[in-house]
Amino acid sequence: MFKKFQPSTDISGQTPVKSSVQRSIRSAILEQWKIEPETLEAVWPKKEGLVLVKCREHLSIYTVHGEPIFFQHFDGPIYPTLRLLHKYPYILPMVRVDRGAIRFLLAGAHMMCPGFTSKGGYLPPAEEGVAAGVPVAIYAEGKEHAVGVGITKLGTEEIKQVNKGVGVETVTYVGDDFWAIQSL
Repeated sequence: MFKKFQPSTDISGQTPVKSSVQRSIRSAILEQWKIEPETLEAVWPKKEGLVLVKCREHLSIYTVHGEPIFFQHFDGPIYPTLRLLHKYPYILPMVRVDRGAIRFLLAGAHMMCPGFTSKGGYLPPAEEGVAAGVPVAIYAEGKEHAVGVGITKLGTEEIKQVNKGVGVETVTYVGDDFWAIQSL
């Protein structure tokens, strides 16, 4: 999604978000992520205005004081930026790929099921399983912080059973053009 993102050409405009829309976004975030209202208040205070940055291909980036904090494609799930995920690593469910998948992840590839089920990979246990279509933080074996954000194409139990094909579709990763942007 952000593999070739250039703010000078890909951004079509910036508009302040109305307070009624901000309330609906706030409730959607609290519903989607494992986040406490106090943490969301620290990231995005209620008194601070949210600015919508409209981009190509129906991509919406939301900023506070010019700093991107989350984004959305069409009316899909709301994803945190990687910088926000590094500050608050517990807001999304975690999955981990083995060492062999790191170079592919950093090149923007989608993560295949065997990368999660091998020795260095990790998927949550069955009682904490993640369904298909849920945003996840992608960690790499031996790394402290998330190296990507993605959306599950299969549920975690299904990934373990099938062990073939794409398990998590990568949305953004460390080193893409969006990672380089610190303010808009």
